[in-house]
Amino acid sequence: MNRYFQTFIYAFASLMIISCGGDSNAVDAKSDRSVQYFPNMYESVGYETYQEGDIFEGNVEAQLPVEGTVNRGWLPYEYANTNEGYASAKAELTNPLPYTEENLATGQELYNIYCAICHGTKGDGQGHLVKTEKILGVPSYADRDISQGSIYHVMYWGINYMGSYASQTSIEERWQIAHHVDALTRELKGQDVKEFVTVQNAQEDISGTDSHAAEDHGVDMHGENAHDGDHDSQEENHSSTEGE
Repeated sequence: MNRYFQTFIYAFASLMIISCGGDSNAVDAKSDRSVQYFPNMYESVGYETYQEGDIFEGNVEAQLPVEGTVNRGWLPYEYANTNEGYASAKAELTNPLPYTEENLATGQELYNIYCAICHGTKGDGQGHLVKTEKILGVPSYADRDISQGSIYHVMYWGINYMGSYASQTSIEERWQIAHHVDALTRELKGQDVKEFVTVQNAQEDISGTDSHAAEDHGVDMHGENAHDGDHDSQEENHSSTEGE
């Protein structure tokens, strides 16, 4: 009787050892991950950046843009980064945005973000960095002969020690800032405050401008037909005396 009992005990103990993890390859049904739900969450249907693929030239997904294409929302700026380009922009460029309360308010907000640190909130050249003598020689707008065209040009290219803000601001935002700088300049020089236009008047002005442009053979807001000689030079402008 004891012998049979001992045999039973050994068999039971062996069964317990096996069931408790004797087989390292065994997978519990509750933790089985062999079935993949929603595989698109793990394996992209589209091609991943730099993924290899026979359908791509060079077997690489990342390809150069088609020649002649530009980034969405970006337009070419035809005025060169030269003294001549600056002078042309100053004389020819006009702000295409209507002078409205909304555009001026947005321009002031953007100016305080990007410009006031050096130029001061009043445009008097007494920004925080000037007051703390981190930088020197920032002119007051009262002492400069500038236009909205030259303001835009300087924001696009930068000038002297001021860098370009083309990557931080959009075309519309730069023109909104130009509205605010123009308003600051008028105030500093004691000139008359510019009157706001209504939405209706702004639309009429835009329509009239478009008609006039069509009659003038489609010269656009950048005046590309008026300064072809400025297109060939892209060298940095470190010598202009018209710094904003």
